[in-house]
Amino acid sequence: MARNDDRRRALADAGLEVLADTGARGLTHRAVDRAAGVPVGTTTNYFRSRSALLTGLVERIYERLAPGDEFIAERAGRTPTRELFAEYLRNIVERLMANRTVTIALIELRLEGIRRPEVAEIIGEWRRTGFAGDVAFNEQAGLPGSAREIALFHYAVDGLLLDQLTGPLLPEVPIDDIVDALVDGLLPG
Repeated sequence: MARNDDRRRALADAGLEVLADTGARGLTHRAVDRAAGVPVGTTTNYFRSRSALLTGLVERIYERLAPGDEFIAERAGRTPTRELFAEYLRNIVERLMANRTVTIALIELRLEGIRRPEVAEIIGEWRRTGFAGDVAFNEQAGLPGSAREIALFHYAVDGLLLDQLTGPLLPEVPIDDIVDALVDGLLPG
């Protein structure tokens, strides 16, 4: 079973590469087979339909962008403060920027959702679940910020990522400084 899981992850990773390189229109089972270097039909064996493939890619995005257990454990006993909240937010941005291909693939899926309701449903549910998880984590950790502020951070981070990936408006300003400014501007004093 572990081998099947490894193969499924490898195919999903190849699919993310295809999606990031060619956009949603270039994402086919055959294109994933080519990118993964596997025989034609392999991707179809693991993801029977386009919807199953897209769902698999969204699941893999979640796995690849999830925070590390070590990062969470190191901060678990600390007093909740704005600074700690900023550390979490900087880590999110850092993970998204370090996984450039995954982040571009995620943006591609969101854009494809504008044109295709079935994609909008898959990515929309994933985003709502992720948002609810972020709000619950924030509340459980006692960090500052309500669901409203968490939503504002999502909006801000989405814009920051698009800016950084497509040519920064202010390339000389470090991303950590931008995140700190967002925390200062969006969290109540």
